[in-house]
Amino acid sequence: MALSFQPGEAAEPGDAPAAPSATVPLASGLPATPPADPAKFDLYLLVGQSNMAGRGPLTPADKVADPRVLVLDHDDKWVTKGEPIHFDKPGMAGVGPGYTFGKLMAEHKPGVTIGLIPCAFGGTTLEQWSPKSTDKKLYPPDNLYDNAIRRTQIAMKSGTLKGILWHQGEGNSGSEAAAKDYAVRLSQLITSFRTGLNAPKVPFIVGEIGYFLYAKGPLPEVVNSEIDKVPQLSPYCAVASAKDLTDKGDHLHFSNAAQKELGKRYFEAYLQMQDVPAPAKP
Repeated sequence: MALSFQPGEAAEPGDAPAAPSATVPLASGLPATPPADPAKFDLYLLVGQSNMAGRGPLTPADKVADPRVLVLDHDDKWVTKGEPIHFDKPGMAGVGPGYTFGKLMAEHKPGVTIGLIPCAFGGTTLEQWSPKSTDKKLYPPDNLYDNAIRRTQIAMKSGTLKGILWHQGEGNSGSEAAAKDYAVRLSQLITSFRTGLNAPKVPFIVGEIGYFLYAKGPLPEVVNSEIDKVPQLSPYCAVASAKDLTDKGDHLHFSNAAQKELGKRYFEAYLQMQDVPAPAKP
């Protein structure tokens, strides 16, 4: 049985799309000042759907801020804050892979501050991330792509873009047409991101979707096989494996521990890519 996802909604059971202006209050952080030297402020854009936005259950320890990791908040201001760092659906956002990635990168680069730019939105499809998308209801007045470009350009006034982390694919597991040629279409989006940000060689790390989705039908595995092709289609790309990662009980979203392990795998994939020559384009 194929997963039945509809753009922007059914990927999160019982939830309809909600803009950040929903009545649930947004978790705020403390105002923060980036380093004066942009070379000491490394920026990472976080894009995709709910497993990038974070739906892992929160613990009190998860909410503790790391002063080495700054977050661009919903008002486009730098803050220090713990999880959740996304604000796509207030009241639903939880632990994602981005904050763990940021903390590991801060440990890896002493003296450098990490800036995270959260732009993911739960339940979205690859098509909704197209620069040509007319869907502007999620992060109005922009579509998803334009919102991510705008926020990253704001961040780049203070720092240096070092990478883009992408996790999406559940929303393209609902039909053969949506899953087919996912790698080619994602590669086109990667080019668009790099062009829009004037960063032709910025590393782009793609996360696999949960293997636990395979029990629902064949299409999630098709999407992962497509994801695994991306480094052969686009230079300066790598894949973070989701093998053996568990869900939180809803058969869709990663658990708290799995989200943190996925963040570690993004980090490891990023480091490994630094030592591997970029693949030649076909």
